[in-house]
Amino acid sequence: MNPKAVRGWVLYDWANSAFVTTMVAAVLPIYYKDVAAKDLPGNTADAYWGYSQSAAMLIVALLAPLLGAVADLSGRKALFLRWFSFLGIAASGCFAFVGTGDYVLASALLILSTVGYTGGNTFYDALLPDLVEAKDRDRISSRGYAIGYTGGGLLLTINLAMMLKPEFFGFPDTQTATRAAFVTVALWWFVFSLPLFKHVRDARHPVSRTWAQYGQEGFGRIGRTLRQLKHYPELVKYMIAFWFFNDGINTIISMATIYGRGIGIDRNDLITALVITQFVGIPCTYLFGKIADRFGSKNSLYVSLGIYVLIVILGYNMASSFHFYLLAGTVGLVQGGSQAIARSIYSRMVPKSQSAEFFGFLSVSSKFSAMVGPFVFALTAQVTGSSRLAILSLLLFFIVGIGLLTRVNIAKGEAEADQHVPVVPPGRDQTLLM
Repeated sequence: MNPKAVRGWVLYDWANSAFVTTMVAAVLPIYYKDVAAKDLPGNTADAYWGYSQSAAMLIVALLAPLLGAVADLSGRKALFLRWFSFLGIAASGCFAFVGTGDYVLASALLILSTVGYTGGNTFYDALLPDLVEAKDRDRISSRGYAIGYTGGGLLLTINLAMMLKPEFFGFPDTQTATRAAFVTVALWWFVFSLPLFKHVRDARHPVSRTWAQYGQEGFGRIGRTLRQLKHYPELVKYMIAFWFFNDGINTIISMATIYGRGIGIDRNDLITALVITQFVGIPCTYLFGKIADRFGSKNSLYVSLGIYVLIVILGYNMASSFHFYLLAGTVGLVQGGSQAIARSIYSRMVPKSQSAEFFGFLSVSSKFSAMVGPFVFALTAQVTGSSRLAILSLLLFFIVGIGLLTRVNIAKGEAEADQHVPVVPPGRDQTLLM
């Protein structure tokens, strides 16, 4: 295990979590509703935000299997991670140009930045088995999420201060300070990604291929991955469970703030509560890593998903800023831990030699499913005129996910990954850790 490479991998969570906190969870949803979509009637802005999230997931879903297979085949996980990161960074910075009524531009940039962030995470997650041995993955994965909470929470705190006291930072008004906050996300993401870009490099391969050949091989790999799934029945069961509960988690992250704004909660209370979420999440993410070590990954995941059920019920009944603070703090208890443990469990049940391919397949499948949550939320809100019913619909994702998870045998899944070793084409997937 190369310490510099692992530290760079962990620090990338610090870098790109700024996008989640400021752009997805806190500042941008409010800016979208209050400024970019200011002239839209009723809860139309909520619906358009949800549809934009679904569109981004569709694009990532269509790209992920090809890119995951190509990255695995060519050993270029780090390269593709850079490309997608740069797309997300550039699109985030361009939000500085979004003004009143520019909801179409805002939706387009939201789609591009989300594609950059989510597409990059396909390759980021796929690097975990290359960098860390199985026995350490729960701990390192949890550390990544905890560091991400710290970084995302710190920048969100700075952004909140910018918007509360714009004159102190030299801005004429809150709207200008908010646009500047989007630029800080781009700079933060770029600067703190540099250690990973420096210390995790892809090996050069003597055999070069054209993009057409990569495309042909990539689509061929997708078919092979589908055929190989029959050798990993426990992995398949886990993926189906993951589709459901992960969709519920991601929909809460992406829709909570615009939902809170829609029912009349003050902007500053919303952002402050989400700052609290980040800092509650730091120790709790570490705690879930320790709980997983002592009581098992699956048991710790059960606990976190059960708490999410309570979060949805609380969200449905939310009526005041105090309720949102309570909800945000509860999310902080489980958000990082649940995602870290879920990622680690999956990494243990995939064949290491095809980690990018299988993470790419998880990405395409989960992104197709991830379109459903925001779409169901948006459609329910638009048809019924009630965002409360929309948030309540998320219960289904957690209940089904938990039920399916009970049927997964993780130890058996690990054995299946070790027993069935796929034939690896020569010269592929050699990641050089510098």
